[in-house]
Amino acid sequence: MEKLFNLTTDYKPQGDQPNAIEQLTQGLQSTSKHQVLLGVTGSGKTFTIANVVNNVERPTLIIAHNKTLAAQLYGELRELFPDNSVHYFVSYYDYYQPEAYIPTTDTYIDKDVAINETIDRLRHAATSSLFERRDIIIVSSVSCIYGIGSPQDYYGLLTSIEQGSNLDPKILLNKLKDVQYQRTNTDLTRGTFRYRGDVVEVFPSHQESIAIRIEFFEGVVESIKEIDPIKGKTIRKVGKTIIYPSSHYVAPQDKIKLAIEAIKEELKQQIRILEKENKYLEARRIEERTNYDLELLTTMGFCNGIENYSRHITGRSEGEPPWTLIDYFPEDFLIVIDESHQTMPQIRGMYEGDRSRKKTLVEYGFRLPSALDNRPLNFKEFEGKVNQAIYVSATPASYEITKSNGAVVEQIIRPTGLIDPEIEMRPAQNQVDDILEEIKKRIDVGDRVLITTLTKKMAEDLTEYYKDLGLNVNYLHSDIDALERIKIIRNLRLGEFDILIGINLLREGLDIPEVSLVVILDADKEGYLRSETSLIQVFGRAARNVRGKVILYADVMTGSMQRAINETYRRREIQEKFNSSNNITPKSIEKNISDILSSIFEYDYFTVPKDLDTEIYDITPDKIPAMVKVFTKDMKKASR
Repeated sequence: MEKLFNLTTDYKPQGDQPNAIEQLTQGLQSTSKHQVLLGVTGSGKTFTIANVVNNVERPTLIIAHNKTLAAQLYGELRELFPDNSVHYFVSYYDYYQPEAYIPTTDTYIDKDVAINETIDRLRHAATSSLFERRDIIIVSSVSCIYGIGSPQDYYGLLTSIEQGSNLDPKILLNKLKDVQYQRTNTDLTRGTFRYRGDVVEVFPSHQESIAIRIEFFEGVVESIKEIDPIKGKTIRKVGKTIIYPSSHYVAPQDKIKLAIEAIKEELKQQIRILEKENKYLEARRIEERTNYDLELLTTMGFCNGIENYSRHITGRSEGEPPWTLIDYFPEDFLIVIDESHQTMPQIRGMYEGDRSRKKTLVEYGFRLPSALDNRPLNFKEFEGKVNQAIYVSATPASYEITKSNGAVVEQIIRPTGLIDPEIEMRPAQNQVDDILEEIKKRIDVGDRVLITTLTKKMAEDLTEYYKDLGLNVNYLHSDIDALERIKIIRNLRLGEFDILIGINLLREGLDIPEVSLVVILDADKEGYLRSETSLIQVFGRAARNVRGKVILYADVMTGSMQRAINETYRRREIQEKFNSSNNITPKSIEKNISDILSSIFEYDYFTVPKDLDTEIYDITPDKIPAMVKVFTKDMKKASR
């Protein structure tokens, strides 16, 4: 029987990896519901998980706690599984201002969003692949627990077209409109279609650069072609194609009609309740807003904010869990929670924050009570959807350890023989200037430096201060959008700058082997950013380099600092003993600097190769005709 997954790599499991892979695989095969992989930084946790997925051969959802780490995992897994279906599923908002109302100032804030079209395409690519394949890995942020519409409706409204089948092109046009494709007579863009004579051209929402041309003759599908949507040139002929809905919030017309009646009934009830409470302004407000939406739903089949009516459209009962990405997976799927000590609290907290905001909107007549069911899963609901889970962290929390009933697999030994970094504590006085000498030593040997501060202001001020001193430095914090963060980290690895200053974003999962020094300012300021877990995670950023070192600037040894240092030296002892017994000389991790971004969006510029700069001056007139022939041949080959 042919294997489902094809793990492609020149590396073999080493250190603690073989044992971890075997234990986790056996646990999944013996139906253990929860397991923990306690893997130190740089021990190859992603490689271990990839081997486990390759062994058990199940559709897998990997959840990371932010878009940056999700993108990094996505890039690594695409390299490890080039023949399989690896996808990226995160929130598609570049900017998101949720609808809200502030009673104290009588301020209504309308929903304002900027959707990233590329990430929207990647989301559609993920859900379409789930329908077609089992060799699938989806790397997601916690947005996977938010409602996206019913999988039954999404897959029920797809259009399957075969060459030679009977199909009236006008029926196809109506189907495309019903699933929110827009008609155009000009450029064919994602989510649009064109109708000319007996030819329908559709640009599916999950495709990046392939549109579909369907040619009809007397009500029969004569041919189906994949085409370049810009040039219109045929890429290849196919016998069958599937067109998926252009939105995850779609429903058949009969459901829309039932939903409209249910919304009208709820509106009547809510008006009565508000008027009984003498809230006449709120009653008129909800009446006007809802009737406007109902008119759009009746005539167009959708409206802005349609997700707020998702309970009625999907036919759910009050309080029933929303449909999420998880529901698109088959029942035997595997969940991997990356950096679980961070991700699980995020999953736990999403529901209450969302509900608090929407309750105010309902109370003041901006939304019907059913809008409360347009929400993320609550924690109990999420737990109920877990089939089998592996929690991955260097510092797993008590929740994961308790859930696993002691099924904790340790991965302390690194394949490279690297040991946890040396730790030094220095007085906080003059910490900013004291770092300079250490930074210069690292830059002289081509290494990179991470500095973690407590506030955004300090990160920015310190960046400016070091720039004024002539250092090549940048900062990273939550105000910088997800794709820009990925670029900053990649540029650090490429050596475009030497020092990265940040706050919380320099903790979990950042894979930067070039970093040999991590500096923690104000390490004795007890709190979330200087807890035992946080400190161990920050220490780990220096654990991928043989010269790895951590400097803590503090005037007092706190309990968190002492416990973090003790755990680090416990691990160092195990690692040193293993290296000594096995004659291993530690070496820094060597990792390709892959461009994750190139698979997420297209560049709008072209960088001329450096070697071309010198070659271009060697061209003489007599060489030009031969060069033209070569370039013409290359051009024709590339255009096929």
